[in-house]
Amino acid sequence: MAPKVLISDKLSPAAIEIFTSRGVEVDFRPDLGKDKDALAAAIGAYDGLAIRSATKVTPKVLAQAGRLKVIGRAGIGVDNVDIPAATARGVIVMNTPFGNSITTAEHAIALMFAVAREIPAADASTQAGKWEKNRFMGVEITSKTLGIVGCGNIGSIVADRAIGLKMRVVAFDPFLSGERAEELGVEKVDLDELLRRADFISLHTPLTDKTRNILDADALARAKKGVRIVNCARGGLVDEQALRAALDSGHVAGAGFDVFVEEPATTNPLFGHPSVVCTPHLGAATTEAQENVALQVAEQMSDYLLRGAVSNAINAPSITAEEAPRLRPFVALAERLGSFAGQLTETGLTAVRIEYEGAVADMNTRALTSAAITGLLRPLLADVNMVSAPGIARDRGIAIEEVRREAAETFDSVIRLTVTADGVTRHVAGTVFADGKPRIIDIKGIEIEAAFAPSMLYVTNTDKPGYIGALGATLGDAGVNIATFNLGRAAEGGDAIALVQIDGEISDAVVAQVQALEHVRQARALRF
Repeated sequence: MAPKVLISDKLSPAAIEIFTSRGVEVDFRPDLGKDKDALAAAIGAYDGLAIRSATKVTPKVLAQAGRLKVIGRAGIGVDNVDIPAATARGVIVMNTPFGNSITTAEHAIALMFAVAREIPAADASTQAGKWEKNRFMGVEITSKTLGIVGCGNIGSIVADRAIGLKMRVVAFDPFLSGERAEELGVEKVDLDELLRRADFISLHTPLTDKTRNILDADALARAKKGVRIVNCARGGLVDEQALRAALDSGHVAGAGFDVFVEEPATTNPLFGHPSVVCTPHLGAATTEAQENVALQVAEQMSDYLLRGAVSNAINAPSITAEEAPRLRPFVALAERLGSFAGQLTETGLTAVRIEYEGAVADMNTRALTSAAITGLLRPLLADVNMVSAPGIARDRGIAIEEVRREAAETFDSVIRLTVTADGVTRHVAGTVFADGKPRIIDIKGIEIEAAFAPSMLYVTNTDKPGYIGALGATLGDAGVNIATFNLGRAAEGGDAIALVQIDGEISDAVVAQVQALEHVRQARALRF
């Protein structure tokens, strides 16, 4: 039986042509994208779901998706898909990360011009017959300083266009290396300096826990008086209420927004302000971009449904159908080793060394390296996937080194990951046991055997009597149940490590209590 795909959003006819030409049945039902109940009722008949931004793929929808194998998002953002729920049901979620980069970057530049010269308000006034030439006194772009928050794929294109407009460009991006900044012609700065110097600020970073409200009331107060802010990335990067207050006071001179905390945005704190230009999430809305992402998503979904190939997956590695059975557990190991290191790395990542020892060295290490880099970057870059991760790392000047060795000292196969950030080196190693499950076997040269779990507590400490009891008591008093407890130490009385598997989540407050215990050097909640 031919696989069957539902397209529940408006998508270019080119996508339908790709599906049908490859032998995939297609139902084009854009009416279902805005009706979650109707979508849930229909989804059980399909193997694939192709969407844009209107369709919300919730746990309720996924619960009815008994046949569903893949969701393809024509575009980069997957905020409208419940990734954990899809993963739990074994549904691969793909996106098309590069199909609309130029279009989005151009829209940011367009909004910057519109805000600088008050073009929408001047247009409305002129067409109303007022001819208020002296009212609309704008500012030039030339020689102004543009501050880019997030200098990845889209941000680097904006930087290139801005430099062509004779602007000075400064960039804040924890993963941007000095070498890459020099190559782009931008100056790498911290956020405080960007706020102090920028005449215009353009945001191009994913929405994560670390970037949510990155421009809050405090940041806006520290910004240069008269700054103009453009957001074509994600709603939620800017505190909209705080920005409205800064606009009302005159501290912020203008803003151009294409994205909002709540979409569709029928009301918003920014609406109605004379110095604000708003568009309805048009960043990817060009004929060229829509054609590109439609073709890409149809090709990717067809390849997966017909041949088992995985491309641009958010929640699965990119591997061929032939490699999958042997490679899959090592992909999971590599991704989790990377995630372990990434959750302990805040900024300044410069180098990654991945060593493959034993049988794993003869496998498709390119996929394994992509998995490790994906895990490493994902804590800060939510939209990173197996295909985009190596390119994102290169764009930020992160050196990636692979080493293969035919024999492993202690296990049939070992993957070792060494990360350098801010001059500090972190090391973690793991293997896959006969049960097919990945394990950590070494952290910072200390032998330890621990399985990965959804919620874990990582503690480094000095090996002293009473520490384990104090840790157990602290967790017990907080109502935190310990599932497993794994220990390792370098030597008696020396450096020691604990990896604790927790039932449920552990709060920041409890982690702080653990951090405050005698002999504890570091405590960190980990999630896999």
